[in-house]
Amino acid sequence: MIQMDIGTNRTDFYIGLSLAMSSSIFIGGSFILKKKGLLRLSSKGFMRAGQGGYAYLKEWLWWAGLISMGAGEAANFAAYAFAPATLVTPLGAMSVLVSAVLSSYFLNERLNVHGKMGCLLCILGSTVMVIHAPQEEEVASLTAMAEKLQDPGFIVFAVSVVTSSLILIFLVAPRYGQKNVLVYILICSVIGSLSVSCVKGLGIGIKELFAGTAVLKEPLFWCLLICLVICVSIQISYLNKALDIYNTSIVTPIYYVFFTTSVMACSAILFKEWLSMSTDGAVGTVSGFLTIILGIFLLHAFKDLTFSWDSLPLYLRKGLHGSPWGQQAYVALPSQESQAEGPGEGKLAREGNSKGSYSPEGSMRRNNSFVTT
Repeated sequence: MIQMDIGTNRTDFYIGLSLAMSSSIFIGGSFILKKKGLLRLSSKGFMRAGQGGYAYLKEWLWWAGLISMGAGEAANFAAYAFAPATLVTPLGAMSVLVSAVLSSYFLNERLNVHGKMGCLLCILGSTVMVIHAPQEEEVASLTAMAEKLQDPGFIVFAVSVVTSSLILIFLVAPRYGQKNVLVYILICSVIGSLSVSCVKGLGIGIKELFAGTAVLKEPLFWCLLICLVICVSIQISYLNKALDIYNTSIVTPIYYVFFTTSVMACSAILFKEWLSMSTDGAVGTVSGFLTIILGIFLLHAFKDLTFSWDSLPLYLRKGLHGSPWGQQAYVALPSQESQAEGPGEGKLAREGNSKGSYSPEGSMRRNNSFVTT
């Protein structure tokens, strides 16, 4: 019986892992399709989404991006039902790589060396977080999920998220939304932490539904569904504004970092998973997250820096193509013996060089005389 449970858990793990990976591919591609549609509308003179326009609702490329994102979110939705949030959420870093690569091909957005290093660091940090991810408490029914949602710590967290979101939406976004990329992304991220909790509860409810439990009669199931629709609608609206104003290769990774942070915090408060972590697990998780932060810093801080071989210092560029001193021959440095030699020895050395023989002393003197003259 124990072996069957272990086998089932391992199967669920791989199913959740596969769904999370496919979700990243669909979501990463959706950013490109949406951005392409928004650029087409802007070239036609329509009011941009960042200025409050909704002309993108008539653009088929934007709808293709929305469908792709819907497929990715559906796969992500299913992944949360099979695997813990601390495994599924960090794997969203793959969407950063997919979006960065596709944007360089289809949107002509240059991603410099620092940006590429930042993307690699994001993936590395996410991998470390997955390896050391804490195991959340087992929640197998909506009844157990309801008990978790009634915890005072989670209630305080949810109230804080709603309050901060309202402040950002009505006070901060109208003034600073088009000047700072973090404003719109913060709104999407903090709201996203609640949407993941709703997805987790609905995933558990759907699994119970297929098992024969009358889940549709539970008020919690419908409350979670309504909350999910509201949260996703807000996320889509403000993510569109961020994509319309700022570079895709910048929006995607920053959104990933803040979204992952919010989800990890929500999951830790809701499932109390950090209480059972070992010291190695805690250090590994924090290290992985700091690695992601470093990657995002490289990607965001140096986004306008044009880096190429021509931007290297002169001596490094010459050193890459040959001798830094051009065609100048090697000259032996003066030694004590050469400095102490008499005039006659120097004359013989010069005479030897004039006949075609090589003398380091004579060569040294010629070069020194060339420099002094």
